[in-house]
Amino acid sequence: AARRDFYWLRSFIAGGVAGCCAKTTTAPLDRVKILLQAHNHHYKHLGVFSTLCAVPKKEGYLGLYKGNGAMMIRIFPYGAIQFMAFDQYKKVIKKQLGISGHVHRLMAGSMAGITAVICTYPLDMVRVRLAFQVKGEHKYMGIIHAFKMIYTKEGGFSGFYRGLMPTVVGMAPYAGFSFFTFGTLKSIGLAQAPNLLGRPSLDNPDVLVLKTHVNLLCGGIAGAIAQTISYPLDVTRRRMQLGAVLPDSEKCLTMVQTLKYVYQQHGIRRGLYRGLSLNYIRCIPSQAVAFTTYELMKQFLHLN
Repeated sequence: AARRDFYWLRSFIAGGVAGCCAKTTTAPLDRVKILLQAHNHHYKHLGVFSTLCAVPKKEGYLGLYKGNGAMMIRIFPYGAIQFMAFDQYKKVIKKQLGISGHVHRLMAGSMAGITAVICTYPLDMVRVRLAFQVKGEHKYMGIIHAFKMIYTKEGGFSGFYRGLMPTVVGMAPYAGFSFFTFGTLKSIGLAQAPNLLGRPSLDNPDVLVLKTHVNLLCGGIAGAIAQTISYPLDVTRRRMQLGAVLPDSEKCLTMVQTLKYVYQQHGIRRGLYRGLSLNYIRCIPSQAVAFTTYELMKQFLHLN
């Protein structure tokens, strides 16, 4: 039993580390994405690369990592819960429901994503508010202050869950397809070309794992597919989260209203998919690093 208790903890740590490595890789792009998605008035006339160059000039190089501290505090439990929940849900779906094949990955991935989102959503809310601020115009002094302000000014606990609906609706296909694509590519790859793509696991020679570069590739493909499917919901969520900060907030109160409003105002390419190219640059390396780190941590912590 002791080993099983620690299995939970080790699985939790592996997922948390994977999440943190993945996010730090792409933190500067995250900051730029939030500034552009919500049309921050200091940077709204700029594109992705010009913003990446403008932020260090205006706010120093650390400006690119603004909100990253809050991000790590959120992403460690997020990654930890997501990867751990995925393993647990997968077992339950297989045992209790008798569903296997590739479908159980899709279901378990979606459920894991939703679980992780609900558990860590208030931290995401605070991070978005902090990342949207620009030097010299600070409304929030830091993480704790932002929590206090949102709680007192925006209706207590419900204030932290603004935009939760599109997040959950967007997260389910994103996490689902992400885990599904990665797991399916991994199992097909190891079945079809074990010598070319695989190697024995460091902690258990009987278990085959993907070589690191193949892992990165599969994770990247998983990120790209998942992203395309769920992106419009991400745009919706950001606008809802920023809520009162944006001038047209009364038109963006519910998920459907927001989707309609963005579509009518800006159309599909410039509205619902605004910033998608940036998101590929962000999500592909991020998912690649997440899955690869998790697979390495699993060997390192003897989880195979």
